[in-house]
Amino acid sequence: MDTTLREELLAMQAEDRRVREELTKEGTLAQGYEPRMEAVHRRNAERLEAIVGERGWPGRSLVGEDGAEAAWQTLQHAIGRPDLMRGFLPLLQQAADHGEVPEWQPAYILDRIRFFEGRPQVYGTQYDIDAEGFSSLWPVEDSESVNERRKKVGLPPLSQNSRSRLHEPLSPEQRKARREGAEAWARAVGWRD
Repeated sequence: MDTTLREELLAMQAEDRRVREELTKEGTLAQGYEPRMEAVHRRNAERLEAIVGERGWPGRSLVGEDGAEAAWQTLQHAIGRPDLMRGFLPLLQQAADHGEVPEWQPAYILDRIRFFEGRPQVYGTQYDIDAEGFSSLWPVEDSESVNERRKKVGLPPLSQNSRSRLHEPLSPEQRKARREGAEAWARAVGWRD
């Protein structure tokens, strides 16, 4: 195991969490893609790109269980880099096929990609603000068999999902501004045409 690389990935994850917690306390995290969070995500994505270019996908045997999860989280948060998320999904799936990462990790990335592309997700891992201003499950493709798919990748049934609604719904004005801002951002970074 490469302990230096593992520690670097864990430090990247810790910085992401620190900034996220800071923005949550300030109440600015849910108001769009906050520039400080975006800067962390971009910096971490660039470093992950270099790591993967040099070493391949960092799985359990290279960086341990926690290091591999930190690498996955870095990719999950690389939302400003559609090319990276799309390009690394096959590598992450190969790592899962070889037992280097859990099967749920590529499932989350696939759903995340589909969410940002504006398409229904496959595994039911992504949420967005609904028409009433609450956090709700993003539409799922073939929702009747979603729990079968979730089970195959080690996720619990949707009924056991602990994701709760926002305590206070967004106002119609907030929803409109959020939706318009998210759509403009998705087009600007290359998620949508």
